[in-house]
Amino acid sequence: MPQLDLETISRRFGAVTALDGVSLSLRPGEVHALMGENGAGKSTLIRVLAGLDRPDEGRIMLGGEEIPPGQPAAMREAGLRFIHQELHAVKGLSVAENMHLDHPYPRRAGLVNWGALNAAASEALARLGLETIDPRAPMTDLGPGDQMLVRIASTLIADGDRPAWLYVMDEPTAALTSGESERLFTVIGQLIGQGGGVLYVSHRMPEVLRLADRVTVLRDGRHVSTRPLSETGEARIIEEMTGRDLSALFPPRRSDATPGEVVLRVEQLSAGPLEEATFELRAGEVLGVAGIAGSGRGALLRALVGEQSRSDGTVTLDGRTLNGGPKQAWRGGMAYVPRERRSEGLMLRRAIFENVALPHLSGLARLRYFLDHRRQRRVARDLGGQVQLKAASITQACEELSGGNQQKVLFARALAGAPKVLLLDEPTRGVDIGARSELYRLIRELSDAGLAVVMASSDLPELLGLSDRIAIMRDGRLSEFVEAEGLTEAELLSRFYHLSKEEQAA
Repeated sequence: MPQLDLETISRRFGAVTALDGVSLSLRPGEVHALMGENGAGKSTLIRVLAGLDRPDEGRIMLGGEEIPPGQPAAMREAGLRFIHQELHAVKGLSVAENMHLDHPYPRRAGLVNWGALNAAASEALARLGLETIDPRAPMTDLGPGDQMLVRIASTLIADGDRPAWLYVMDEPTAALTSGESERLFTVIGQLIGQGGGVLYVSHRMPEVLRLADRVTVLRDGRHVSTRPLSETGEARIIEEMTGRDLSALFPPRRSDATPGEVVLRVEQLSAGPLEEATFELRAGEVLGVAGIAGSGRGALLRALVGEQSRSDGTVTLDGRTLNGGPKQAWRGGMAYVPRERRSEGLMLRRAIFENVALPHLSGLARLRYFLDHRRQRRVARDLGGQVQLKAASITQACEELSGGNQQKVLFARALAGAPKVLLLDEPTRGVDIGARSELYRLIRELSDAGLAVVMASSDLPELLGLSDRIAIMRDGRLSEFVEAEGLTEAELLSRFYHLSKEEQAA
């Protein structure tokens, strides 16, 4: 296949210039990463590629021939396919039926040829090594990772169009586990080996550094650079995306800020996969929680906030024992930001101020029983300023916000009750580097002001850059605590798999 070229693409929405003369070349046989903060122009560029937006200037060329802009059918005919993070499986239909939603059903004597339909689906799945997926099984029986792979396999079904060769993947691992992501990476390698090309959009730097052959950076709708991966790296990419040096990503602790008195005592806490967790947390301290996937990082936080039923142990917050569920924990001075903001944290179609107020309704009510919307709006407006929320207004629906701003809504909600302990589960998951930097600044300011933080994260630089101590979890147990200062990523990672000296002696 010849390469696809976008030449000086510009796109304006009224007075706002979303793309300003952006050029990009996409080649078969390579993964091309597209990087940029929210608002950099990535989504608009993808919409232009998909034919959903017509550029005001510029053209799209395939092998020297211009493709008509603003025509989705023309882009499909050119061999482009789009894989989005939001999967829309049709309930009640099988894997094979879902795979044929973009393709004509094979027919015989005017009726659907179910044998041919299942066979075509099986052949497409086999091309990606997915023989274990039964094309006759209900699509909704599959996990998010397998649904993503099925979506990719469906593009390999022949239907008379030019065969798919260029796959545009927009945050494809946002809803996947680490194991599911690994399967996706294997499939990407197979697509590249078969002569395909991938435009890969992700905020996850380790994925980009692992997969990409070339990296293009956009900032404020303009093309900043396109470089082979061998000529760039994390620090350079971040600096080009943000205009800031990587060394400034993690703000230092204030020189006069020191941990205070113990505010949280956890003794022999067991809940679900968590076993006999014991530790203390001081005011102003940031305790990182680290370990491989499935080690129990998230289970620890859910047990602390009372979301996971406890089988043993005690949790004492500021001298008060917490024996109830999340309601008692929130009222007692504990706040929680969950891992999955869209499925676990937000009412996406409701306004920002309603989401911020959700756990605090009794405290924001008039005469205990009547919602005080004016007070809710005032609190949301004040906290929105503190977390640097970017929104049209606090009445805007959360589904209209970027991932980083949705995460800031959850931080605002957590702070609305003036907590003494803040629990953060993957606090910067799926947000761009700019929003991440702002959240890091916020976490540091809160801890300097005396708020105690427990932060579970799979991001090693994040753990090392913010934590005072790091608790290592292994198989549902807190195996050891280490000081973060002076610890390297390699040393931290090695502790996930190897016994500490104390465990070896035991």
